[in-house]
Amino acid sequence: MINANEDPARLGLITSLARPGGNLTGGVDIAEQLAGKRLELLKEAFPHIKRVGHLSDKNISPGVTHLQEVEAAALLVGVRIQPLEMHSPEELEQAFQAARAEHAEALIVADYGFLNSHRERIVQLVDTIRLPVMYTHAAFVKLGGLMSYGEDRLDRARRAATFVDKILKGAKAADLPVERPTKFELVINLKAAEALGLTIPPTFLFRADEVIR
Repeated sequence: MINANEDPARLGLITSLARPGGNLTGGVDIAEQLAGKRLELLKEAFPHIKRVGHLSDKNISPGVTHLQEVEAAALLVGVRIQPLEMHSPEELEQAFQAARAEHAEALIVADYGFLNSHRERIVQLVDTIRLPVMYTHAAFVKLGGLMSYGEDRLDRARRAATFVDKILKGAKAADLPVERPTKFELVINLKAAEALGLTIPPTFLFRADEVIR
């Protein structure tokens, strides 16, 4: 079963998403393609921001692609992007210090690679600079992060179960198209907003799929 953050066809694991052609099928993540939407939502929630820091793991391609997508979207929403690319967890504090020194007004965290393994530390560091942050994964928000926009992971798990069921009933993986996510969620943590001294517009809260109070 595929549960990939990168295009499995580009990696050579399958022939195409529509017809995998081998022994693999499943679902793929399109988090990088949602990068522009995340920036738009961040700007909608905090219209005053003009400079946004972007934290990412420079070692892996999804983090690099996410940055490129955010930079393209920035031209449309009128903000400047400050790349904060890191090679190791040891550079986390340095990246946050750079965000502060360069007067970032908000952050986007592309939680690929080692960033996904240091969620609690990242949320703690955000508290030291007190900026609004958009995450790619709701797990950060559950730990005290401000907000996230991304694929509904529970729905993805349910879809994975349907693949298993079909294969157990005799279907061939080669004939089951690899699925892209279709259900997404905006999650907001009001406790985090209060702790950071931030106000979320009521109209924006209304759009949230989940609000942690």
